[in-house]
Amino acid sequence: MPESPPSGLRRGTLSTAGIVFFVVSAAAPLTVMAGTSPVALFVGGPGAPVGYLAAGLVLTLFAVGFTAMTRHIRNNGAFYAYITRGLGRPVGMGAALLALIGYNGMEIGVYGLLGSSTQGTVHALSGYDIPWLPVSIAGLLLIWWGGYRSIDFGAKLLGVLLVAETGILVLLAGGVLLEGGAHGLSVESFAPSNFLISGTAGVLACAFAAFTGFESTAIYRREARDPARTIPRATYIAVGFLGLFYGFIVWIVVQAVGTDQVQDAAAKDPGGLFFTAISTYVAPWAADLMHVLIVTSILASLLAFHNAINRYGLSLAEEGILPAALGRVHPKHGSPYVAGLWQTALGLVVVVGFALADADPYTQLLLWVNTPGATGLLALQLLAAIAVPCYFRRIQHNEGVWRTVVAPSAAAVLLVGALYLTISHTGLFTGAPTSVNVILQGMVAVVFVIGVVHALRLRRHRPEVYAAFAAEPVTTPEETENDSCPQPISS
Repeated sequence: MPESPPSGLRRGTLSTAGIVFFVVSAAAPLTVMAGTSPVALFVGGPGAPVGYLAAGLVLTLFAVGFTAMTRHIRNNGAFYAYITRGLGRPVGMGAALLALIGYNGMEIGVYGLLGSSTQGTVHALSGYDIPWLPVSIAGLLLIWWGGYRSIDFGAKLLGVLLVAETGILVLLAGGVLLEGGAHGLSVESFAPSNFLISGTAGVLACAFAAFTGFESTAIYRREARDPARTIPRATYIAVGFLGLFYGFIVWIVVQAVGTDQVQDAAAKDPGGLFFTAISTYVAPWAADLMHVLIVTSILASLLAFHNAINRYGLSLAEEGILPAALGRVHPKHGSPYVAGLWQTALGLVVVVGFALADADPYTQLLLWVNTPGATGLLALQLLAAIAVPCYFRRIQHNEGVWRTVVAPSAAAVLLVGALYLTISHTGLFTGAPTSVNVILQGMVAVVFVIGVVHALRLRRHRPEVYAAFAAEPVTTPEETENDSCPQPISS
């Protein structure tokens, strides 16, 4: 096999902490908590914290098999490389296209949230109303510049922003705990009678959506220090932190409002629930600070997704699936700057298109574009979980049956349920008519099928590109010292 062209990315740059900053920032903890957890509290009541813990446990099971593959697969395509190894190139290419569209959907929709949240922040702090479109376009340019710079610059910036956004939530928690909540601290949220209710399915749908992007650790393989160890550590830390932190903060809000009142409070003022709580238990200035930090949280999420998308684009360009120009890397910064430029241009077209259609930046640009993106990434997790036992069954390895069969199989079964809940509760996220929801979710299946069909066409008309797809790069003995030698991919 010919040696893959050098990528020019900065190898050995990212530590475990750096990768965690990218992954957790993509999940945007403050934005998720203040923006979407009130929906979970409205449909699930005081038992909502358990939903976030349950989703974290399911995704930890998924991570067991997912991280086992990181020690055996050196291709930088992450999701699609893993799925290709286990389920063959046609399914893998469908997954590649789905990953590209899914991550783009998750990022581009958030520019609508950036515009609407900045509108709300400026109005809350000054009373002035500003248009959302210039804010979103400025955000596009700022994120392009952040992705253009080196990966270590991005990791340091995200580290600062992540500490700030989690810090304000910790401040809220401290105020509630010191005051003893509305009626004294209680663990009633964890009683089965409060969790096993009709709204549980909706809570779980919200909870799984809150973890989006945690699996992107593997995308940074080339830039990670000792990837066989760094990537698994970062994955477990990310999913563990998110699950525990989400569950804890939602429980804090239940205590702040009261077990009996939280569902009504979330229904009456979902957007103001967190701001009211922190103003009551800390101070009004803390609510003002939270408004500002939500904007920086969104920017951190956008930068994290932008970097992940660029690396997917780089990998697919190197493999001949996307135009070769997207495989160019900046000689100074070591960034896939051409892929970043194209991704920014795509975002600009979508954002301006929605604005010209007089669409709402939150209820339409954010929710309509994000929904198929989130479903697509959840579908990729399911495919990856199925791929794990299929892959390890065909190679020689020293991994235990827990990592290669039991955990990934259990995760696959549970992820089927999560995918069903997400699709069946689409209206909970979008507030759109059924016809719109069918189109949004149908796009996921259509994109996947297009990828499979494209793979079959490549196999017939460009067999050399098909054969090189998701192939292992030629590496030095030092790089392969602790890795297994994978078997050929099923065609």
